[in-house]
Formats: sequence, structure tokens, C-alpha cells
Amino acid sequence: MTATTDGSAGAAAPGAEAASGTNESPAVPGAPQTAGAGPATAGQAAAGRGGPEPATGLEAAALQAAAAATAHLLGRQDPAGWWKGDLETNVTMDAEDLLLRQFLGIRDESTTRAAALFIRGEQRPDGTWATFHGGPSDLSATIEAYVALRLAGDAPDAVHMARSAAWIRAHGGIAGARVFTRIWLALFGWWRWEDLPELPPELLFLPSWFPLNIYDFGCWARQTIVPLTVVSAKRPVRPAPFALDELHTDARDPNPARPAAPAASWEGLFQRLDKALHLYRRLAPRRLRGAAMNTAARWIIERQENDGCWGGIQPPAVYSLIALHLLGYDLEHPVMRAGLASLDRFAVWREDGARMIEACQSPVWDTCLAAIALVDGGLPADHPALVKAADWMLAEEIDRPGDWAVRRPRLAPGGWAFEFHNDNYPDIDDTAEVVLALRRIRHPQPARMEGAIRRGMSWSLGMQSKNGAWAAFDADNTSPLPNRLPFCDFGEVIDPPSADVTAHVVEMLAVEGRAHHPRTRRGIDWLLAEQEPDGSWFGRWGTNYVYGTGSVLPALAAAGLPGSHPAMRKAVTWLESVQNDDGGWGEDQRSYHDRSWAGRGESTASQTAWALMALLAAGERESAAVERGVAWLTGTQRADGSWDEPQFTGTGFPWDFSINYHLYRQVFPLTALGRYLYGEPFAAGGVADRTREPAPVAAPAPAEGGGA
Repeated sequence: MTATTDGSAGAAAPGAEAASGTNESPAVPGAPQTAGAGPATAGQAAAGRGGPEPATGLEAAALQAAAAATAHLLGRQDPAGWWKGDLETNVTMDAEDLLLRQFLGIRDESTTRAAALFIRGEQRPDGTWATFHGGPSDLSATIEAYVALRLAGDAPDAVHMARSAAWIRAHGGIAGARVFTRIWLALFGWWRWEDLPELPPELLFLPSWFPLNIYDFGCWARQTIVPLTVVSAKRPVRPAPFALDELHTDARDPNPARPAAPAASWEGLFQRLDKALHLYRRLAPRRLRGAAMNTAARWIIERQENDGCWGGIQPPAVYSLIALHLLGYDLEHPVMRAGLASLDRFAVWREDGARMIEACQSPVWDTCLAAIALVDGGLPADHPALVKAADWMLAEEIDRPGDWAVRRPRLAPGGWAFEFHNDNYPDIDDTAEVVLALRRIRHPQPARMEGAIRRGMSWSLGMQSKNGAWAAFDADNTSPLPNRLPFCDFGEVIDPPSADVTAHVVEMLAVEGRAHHPRTRRGIDWLLAEQEPDGSWFGRWGTNYVYGTGSVLPALAAAGLPGSHPAMRKAVTWLESVQNDDGGWGEDQRSYHDRSWAGRGESTASQTAWALMALLAAGERESAAVERGVAWLTGTQRADGSWDEPQFTGTGFPWDFSINYHLYRQVFPLTALGRYLYGEPFAAGGVADRTREPAPVAAPAPAEGGGA
């Protein structure tokens, strides 16, 4: 278990009383209750089916597991009301943190030693590093980790280093690495800047309607590319502390030219465009270039968050710090001080002294999912821990425009971000789940709740894309051109609509009484059209087809589609076909680039829960598949109420950047067990059933939200 510097807990507290501030039992083993009601019997807990019969053996096991999971989750709540699990990615975050500190001249021995301890611990017997648990060796990650260990003093002839260097050479050496890895090496003269794709800062002057303007890129790529235009223009080189000849396949030609693609291909076209930009670099008017870099600096500073970070994620932060430093901002400047301090808050210090850098932090996402799990799992809707969580979520509502307003200038702000601080980029997915969480909680200030829900719903409606679906951060961010650029080989750089986000928005709208709203129906139609031939749905932000299907079926059920609908039946058949022999479900990250891996992988707690949530929504509670899945969850639960899950079941960029959300293994199993025991949360008789008029919402103008 881990402890983090931001105060989040990596292990359960001894008791939930400390979390809730009351003497109530935090894990009432029974059905959901109204305020003041006593515990339900096991028979009453049997899925809200109304029968007085005692729980079956499986139901009793599920009740016990849900009670233990509830106590564990309550014990992890921060006193301020939020939850946050570690967000684990790969060692490039840790390597780049050391390289940044080396570049800025602030690398210290204790940080280096702690980072190296973590990086060494992730190395595999063949000397390589992967980007997810059990995944294949990754060339760029291995190069960056190797360089970081050289910075930490590991000798190149040490066994673990020599093995790593040999593997790197055998797989193409530095020349075969991704562009971002070679940029980091160019900062120290280990790669030539002229052999990297050109990224001119004049890009910022392109209007928002022009192809390849910065708003054609997804927000995460946009925030990274803007500072990198400055770095590309400046081409800085710091003295290298050592040579890296051992990582080249041919030390006499360390920067071999890459073969040109056919001129008629997209790749060939952009290769030739890159050559033209290299020529432009030599001809660019100095005043124009200077104005472009000053514009980039203003753009960067205007988007720095209150905590000093940029976008709440690590990559834009490190490149923004480098860019501003190159433009004359010294390390004592308030912008630089705040930025460096924000990166320190991304550090997770482990008990053995190792230091892991999170690429991002997920408190809003984790908190809304935890609240959903606790209510669906049987906790009273007015429990103090839930009220405190609602207070914290309400305080995190975003009330000002961000970059999304470039495409939606007349849309009123609302919604929630993913992180502690990211007001420029609220997240449509988070907003949907926060609304679903708030709707479950009985808060002493209902008018405050309704106002926030109404604003979040209105903003989400306005962010619908033209095709009727929703993306995570932007509307209609679907240009095919950015992904074609030679520079963009680090993962997805646009933000097209996805089935999982669209499903969560549809579910939110249905719960708010808008299942028949024209925009909801367009979202449903899009989802039905996106179903794969085998019955599954692609999962953009979770792995993968199990996540997509686990998101869509509850949404369709909430919107009124019966379990007998052909799309529901087809999805059920697919889920049953990929259930593992042990009763669980799992899916490996490899399914993102090899369709034969769809629904295949070791059983995991989160993916088993997603499959169960889908099957339960389709009316399959009494099926053998559900019973085996519930039995797997109850049988694999740890004594402290948690589950183990080393597998990565989250996604930043499909295949290119995988995530292990450490709280997924806690929240989703509890949600699934609760729905097995008490029924669908907003169905008649379910745990969070509300009989009320839907909250009023003003539909945005058609031009803002893609039409009604």
C-alpha cells in the first residue's frame, strides 16, 4: 500500500467512524435505507425484489462482500470529502521528471535516488520496461528509463544496464524511438534537433477555422504542442553528463535518415511538408518568430491553473516549464515556482522510499465513482460521508469558460474537471458521472444541488458533437489531419466522440427525465449504430470492449430500452462468450491494436464489475454468467474488503498510454455487487429511485450544440 504527499490514503483507515465523523456503523449490511431506517435483513436485501425470503448463499456472500467493501472505501475518504487512488502509468513519467530537473539544474540526490529505486523496481528480467502490466517491452520507455538510471549513477557495464542497452540496440536503438523520446535526448545533444520534425510557433497564428490550428488538437495535445513550439524554435542543448554511444545501432551514423514515404500517401505528404517547415525555419522573419513565441508564452501563462499546473497533467507542465525558462523566466519567477511545486504534488512516495510520478490525479472522477458505489452498495443516501463528498464536488464546479468555448462561444459554463485544478478543461465524462452521483445523495441543501445539476446538464447538452455523440473535452474535435503529422507519434491527438462518454451522458440525461429529449435520442441512435458486429462497443477511456459494453448497456436501460432489445441481446451474448473459466472477465490492452484480444485477458475486479453491470442492466440477474461473476468477486476479495488488480484497465491513449487507476478495483466491484443485491439504481424500487419532476434545463441554441 502507498501513501501520497497530497494526503490521500493508500491503505484503509482502521475504521470508518474517522471518515464520517459519526459513531454510525459505516457498512450497514443490508438494503438501502431512508433516513433513520434501521438495517435491512438479508432477505430484504435480495435485490429489491420485494420478497421476504432469506438470501441465498450467493446473496449472503455478496452482502458480506459489499459491507466489507463499503467499510474499506469509507476508510479511504479524505477528511475534506474526496477520494483519490494512485494513478499509475509507466516509468517515462519518472525518467522525464529527472531529465527536466537535470535540464533546469535542480536535480538533487534524494529525488534522484528515490526515482531510480522505482524505475529499477519496474525493470523486467530481460532489461526492458513495458508501458502496462504484462505488456510487451517498449523501446521508448526502455531508452528513457535507461538514461534516467545513468543520471542516477548506474554504470553502463552493470548487468541490468548492459542487458537493457543490448535490447535497445537490437530493436533499432535511439533512432527507432518515438519523437518525444528523441526530443528529450536532443535537449542534451544526444540527438540532433535538425533530425526532428519541425514545429513552428507561428502555428498559434492560424485561425480556429484553418486546418491544423491548435484547436484541431485534443486539449492534452494542444497544451503540450504550444510549449513545444518554443522548444522547437529555440533548440536548446545542455551539456551532456555522459555519452550514449551504447544505445546506437551504429555509433558512426547515430542519426540515420528515415526512408521517405510515397509522395501520394498522407505520410509522404506530411514528410514533405516537414521539409518545407525546416526550410521556413531558416527564412522565418525574426520579428514574426519573436511575436509568435511571445504569443505562446502568454497562452501558456494564461492557462496555468491555481495550483501551478497546466491542465492537471504532467506532460504540458514539464514542457511549459522548459519553454518559459527558455524565454527568460528564471526559476524564482512565481509562474515557475508554482509550476515546479505542482509537479512535486504528483509524486507518490512508497514505503520502501521509492518515488513514483503520477501523470495526472483523478480526485473528481474517483469521488463521484466512490459516491455512486457507496449508494448503490447500500449506504444511506444521507450518510455524512456522502454529504461531505457532495459538498466537495459542489465546490469543484467550474463556473468560467475554457478552451471549449472556442467552438461553443455562446454556451454557458458548467460541469466538472477530472483533477483538483483544471478549470480550462472541464470533462464531459466527469460531469455526467458527478451528476449521477449527486442525484443519489440526499443533501441538506437541495436547491444548491439542483442548480449545479442543471448547469452541468445544460453544458453537457451544448457540448454534443454534430454526429449526436459526445467526446471527453471538446465538441467536433475530429479533424483527421493532426494524427498524420510526423510529430504526432505519441498517441491520440484528437478528441472524437466515444461510446463510453456518450453512454454516460445518455444515462445522465435519462436519469434527469430526458430520455426522450431529441438530443438524448440522437445519442442513443449513435450508440446503436456504433455497436460492433459481435455485439460489443469500443471503450475509449477504459479497457476496452468490456468497458465500452459495460458503459452502454446501463445507459440504454436507463433510457428505456428493454432487455429484449436486439442490441441488448447481442451484447449479452458477447459478454457471455468472453467470460473466463474462473467466472470473471478481463481484457488486455493489446485489444486496442489486435482485435483478437477483444474481451480476452486475466480476470480483473474492475472488468468483471463492468461486465456484471452490463448484464444486470439487461435483466440477466438470474443468469449463470451473473452468478459466476458475483461468485468470482466475492471469492477474490481481500480480508480488508479490497481487491488486488495489478492489471491496467484504464486508458489515456488507446494502446500508447495505459493507466492503472488504483481505485477502480474498489469502486466498480462494490457498484456491481450493490446492483446485484438491490437492483438498478434508478429503476422502480431500486436503491436511488426518485419520484420527482425533472430539473428544468434550457436547451442550447442548435448552432452551439449540434442541433436538437
